[in-house]
Amino acid sequence: MTANRRSFLAGSGSALAGLMFCSCGLLHGRQAHAQAVAPQAPAVRRGRNRVKTIDVHTHCFFQDAIDLMGEQAKGVLPPVKGIPEHFIVVDKRIAAMQAQGIDMQVLSINPFWYRKDVDTARAICKIHNEKLSELCASHPDHFAAFASLTLQDPQIAVQQLDEAVRKLGLKGAAIGGSFNGEDFSDAKFHPVWAKAEELGAVLFIHPQSTPELGKRLAGNGWLSNVIGNPLDTTIALNKLIFEGTLDKFPGLKVLAAHGGGYFGSYAPRSDRSCYVSPSSCNPEIVLRKKPSEYLKQIYVDSLVFTGEGLRHLVAEAGASQVMIGTDHPIPWEEHPVDLVLNAPLTDAQKDAILGLNAAKLLNIRT
Repeated sequence: MTANRRSFLAGSGSALAGLMFCSCGLLHGRQAHAQAVAPQAPAVRRGRNRVKTIDVHTHCFFQDAIDLMGEQAKGVLPPVKGIPEHFIVVDKRIAAMQAQGIDMQVLSINPFWYRKDVDTARAICKIHNEKLSELCASHPDHFAAFASLTLQDPQIAVQQLDEAVRKLGLKGAAIGGSFNGEDFSDAKFHPVWAKAEELGAVLFIHPQSTPELGKRLAGNGWLSNVIGNPLDTTIALNKLIFEGTLDKFPGLKVLAAHGGGYFGSYAPRSDRSCYVSPSSCNPEIVLRKKPSEYLKQIYVDSLVFTGEGLRHLVAEAGASQVMIGTDHPIPWEEHPVDLVLNAPLTDAQKDAILGLNAAKLLNIRT
């Protein structure tokens, strides 16, 4: 075992001890079919494409950071398939990427530390950023990463983002859809957005459900994720637009997970809101363009599951704004390259989504 591999395995054993993974095959009859629909086998991949494929939405964990959560550590790991693979064993992760046709992953860690005190959060983010930097530096052809930020104190987050980009070589930062109920359009977070704009750093919005709807989303089907996550992203993007945040920071590079939520499918409704209900809009906030037009400056991943869905997203946002996203190692999309290659898109659009857009946005050498 190499030194690099040992470093990323360190401390991971305790996260897996005692876990039992139950196959949906234990369910019976119709219940099993309804609750566990297997993805279709991949279509035949065309040999013409040799664009460097870049997946901008992938995840990992580091056990020593989780341990700092104390009693709350047991609630960090989500109830999904793919948990052991979050603790990266480099050769296994690369093999899994190759099976998907992915050349490079951009790693991020969902912000489980938002509910902790500032000192604990800062320590967790330090572990994340240093370990992500080490991993990316040792395998630069396969990994890039987004930093973790201590948004409990925006000034600390500014320092962390600056260090992450300038010193550690990370590509920006991963943030939630909000921070403990506070929207990112709030002025307290403006220093972070200003620093990101200054650095040309990407802010990757990955939602944490929509907690305010917890009661309604409870029950069968994991609606807190399948509805709550895209909804939270939709709210976050509309807040950044309608509160004028994207106008204040026009150079801000925002990448939104899960196809940008529902905004890509329903953005024109936002264009009508202040016309239909003027009293619901602040006359002091005058947007520079129609709300739906901001979609053309927001980047989104391809995690929309069907070729027709991807075609529509490209039609609404533009092919230049879309790039591969899988949520790996959580098995939401196991055939991402095939999804793109078999979508009703032009070859140029497919090449852009497969890797050219991400390479340009994140300054990745191809």
